[in-house]
Amino acid sequence: MMSEARNHYLTDFARVIDLLPGSGVPWLGRLRKSALDVFAQRGFPTRHDEEWKYTSVAAFEKQAFRSTIECRSSAGAAALVDRFAQGSASDHVLVFHNGRYAPWLSSIGTLPDGVKLASLADTLDVAPEVLEPYLANEAQATVFGALNTAFMADGAYVHLKRGTVLETPVHLLFISTEEGGANHARNIIVAEEGAQATIIEHYAGLDGAVYFTNVVTRIFAAANATVAHHKLQQEAAGAFHVAGIHALQQRDSRLESHSFSLGAALARNDITTAFEAPGCDAILNGLYLVGGQQHVDHHTRIDHRQPNGTSREHYRGVLDGQSHAVFNGKVVVQPGAQKTNAYQANHNLLLSRDAEIDTKPELEIYADDVKCNHGATVGQLDETQLFYLRSRGIDEVVARSLLVHAFAHDVIERIRVASLRSRLEQILLTRLPKEGRIERIGQEERLGEL
Repeated sequence: MMSEARNHYLTDFARVIDLLPGSGVPWLGRLRKSALDVFAQRGFPTRHDEEWKYTSVAAFEKQAFRSTIECRSSAGAAALVDRFAQGSASDHVLVFHNGRYAPWLSSIGTLPDGVKLASLADTLDVAPEVLEPYLANEAQATVFGALNTAFMADGAYVHLKRGTVLETPVHLLFISTEEGGANHARNIIVAEEGAQATIIEHYAGLDGAVYFTNVVTRIFAAANATVAHHKLQQEAAGAFHVAGIHALQQRDSRLESHSFSLGAALARNDITTAFEAPGCDAILNGLYLVGGQQHVDHHTRIDHRQPNGTSREHYRGVLDGQSHAVFNGKVVVQPGAQKTNAYQANHNLLLSRDAEIDTKPELEIYADDVKCNHGATVGQLDETQLFYLRSRGIDEVVARSLLVHAFAHDVIERIRVASLRSRLEQILLTRLPKEGRIERIGQEERLGEL
């Protein structure tokens, strides 16, 4: 029997299908309906699904989110852009309001030759054949991914031709203001041979709003290409955020993925990359800072399909209140992927007795000439370190803040985009214990004295 929640999205699809970009394109119509069939057959995941064992979507299913089909200007949207785009070092800021491109809120500077920066919706309406290789016949790995394929209306299309280097980051800012809205964004990032780009994918929403963000980002890195992708999730406290970031890498390409999950009531991130040719390199870093009753789930997969691949993964979490985090990191070394070098680590800091983490690092190795390591830790602040700081005259609240800061900063300092690193530093400082006055400069000075 079909659930009420599943039926709601099937009905909503019938409402918007003729209004979606590229609605008259035959191959896209078949793709959308095929994806909808996957969703209709499988429905939303339950705790019986291994990939969702520790994450319940029951609260999400109680909401009747409706797909946004048009973008309207609003003072609220402009205020959010001023708030969240402030301090961006990017000359290229693309703003998406309730999932739809808002050119009046965006700012695109002079682009070098060989760079295409556009709205997915505009491209689907004007030149859909350009996107067909990056959309057609894609596998629907998750139910939410299938739902995104069916409903995808807009997003960013970034294409760099061979040898092109984009010096400044591209800032993709997605802001949500519509109560009960569902935003199904699709981003496509293509770096041809030898191209280089830095992308910041940023999500934020109107305080107090309850909405649903369901986004998929596909990254295609050709031979010797480098893509540095940064995701900053600062959704409103009542929002639901489900995302997939999926990369395909060719010979000697390099991927950097930095994921920072801070907002939303429920957040799920599936981050994967597959090495399609020898010599690939991938770095996956992540930090989640959660409190109250927030729930955040990261599932990562690095698929070493070819030899001489290298991957490094560093994820850290700081949990307070009654928050719950999930980390499932899988590294797969396929037969023939000899000379693989892989490292994975997940470390978690619990600031409350009611906070909970389920962590599961995994290695699947089917080759014999490899070097692979993984591990995970869960704990509270080190009492010995606290005692050491207290014995030097540092207040207990400040001492705790210093230790939390040092723990989380390990991931933040890996970012090479100075403006983003500074923004995350400021966010981290606001998440430190509220009692007592903590100045960043004072912290550095005291640590230097120790």
